Amino acid sequence: MSTEHLMAVYNRAPLQVERGQGVRLWSTEGVEYLDCVQGISTNGLGHAHPKLVQTVKDQAEKLWHVSNIFRIPGQEALADALTARSFADVVFFTNSGTEAVECALKTARKYHVANGQPERIDIYGFDGSFHGRTYGAINAAANPSYTEGFGPPMQGFHQLKWGDKAALEAAMRQPTTAAIILEPVQGEGGCRATPDEDLRWMRQLADETGVLIIFDEVQCGMGRSGKLWAHEWAGMTPDIMAVAKALGGGFPIGACLATTEAAKGMTVGVHGSTFGGNPLAMAVGLAALEELSSPATLDNVREVSGYLVQQLEGLKDRFPDVIVEVRGKGLLLGAKLVPNNREFMGWARDHAQLLVAGGGDNLVRILPPLNLTMPEAQEAIRRFEQTCEYAREQIKAAG
Repeated sequence: MSTEHLMAVYNRAPLQVERGQGVRLWSTEGVEYLDCVQGISTNGLGHAHPKLVQTVKDQAEKLWHVSNIFRIPGQEALADALTARSFADVVFFTNSGTEAVECALKTARKYHVANGQPERIDIYGFDGSFHGRTYGAINAAANPSYTEGFGPPMQGFHQLKWGDKAALEAAMRQPTTAAIILEPVQGEGGCRATPDEDLRWMRQLADETGVLIIFDEVQCGMGRSGKLWAHEWAGMTPDIMAVAKALGGGFPIGACLATTEAAKGMTVGVHGSTFGGNPLAMAVGLAALEELSSPATLDNVREVSGYLVQQLEGLKDRFPDVIVEVRGKGLLLGAKLVPNNREFMGWARDHAQLLVAGGGDNLVRILPPLNLTMPEAQEAIRRFEQTCEYAREQIKAAG
């Protein structure tokens, strides 16, 4: 086997994976790794979680797929569970996070059309954000590396500097503004958490101007921050929210959540999905949500996060020539580095059998499962420390 018949769109690491269990991942050569990537924050309960495995088996023997022209009981059950645990009144199910974002963008614009203000089409995103790979999603984030070569920018999408409150207020007061979209805690952009007071200020300004707030909690949601939704720390709510990743525990599923008011323009025929909301995905999503939203899981995230942050700050003090800053919230943590982050990822993989993810601003992300035990967290720190020691040696050798 080779990669020659695959589109060359991924910069793949030289690691062929065969199986996983919990926080462990094994290569086809039998090497065991501590996986603090977990499908980029997707396997919220780790690899091959017994409850999810059994759920897939049970549902696969009953029904995989049926058209959305029929009622699907699993959709209704999962929608009930999500709305009971969130600000939302209604849900649209997708197959991925980027599809959930696409639905959110369409929902925001349709809302203003339903209100008799079709001119309100402008959507403002922030630098460092990542919302997926569809046309709408890449234009909402406007990262040049994702938009170049795909034609002119889409009309109505604009970019603001993260943290520039004056620019954001000016944008939200424009009469053509429909919505703002942001990740309460950026993932790929470098684990930057928007301050709680800023989120509350955005909510107040949105209520004043009629602008909708879209939160992309595809990566930072589903318990990863230590609460089920990252925005809960601020004591405020959005109008629309995109979720995915851990919602399926590794199975493809996403969801766009909204208030009844925000979704008023989403009427019969304006949106749809062939596979979105299929019975198999709904069964897994319901099982994952029950586990991830449990007090035990959320308590564990906060406890383990406190330990990891403390230890990473200690490593930053010991290795100032390697670690510049520790960022993030919950178990979405990042270390901004002095050496190149991709080199560091390779050193961690090859010399400490530790898998970490890359990120913007020369950062590596630590994204373990939310049920990571304290002994496993201690092991992760030991392996990260080992990588820092190796990195220091490489820095000295390079002069």
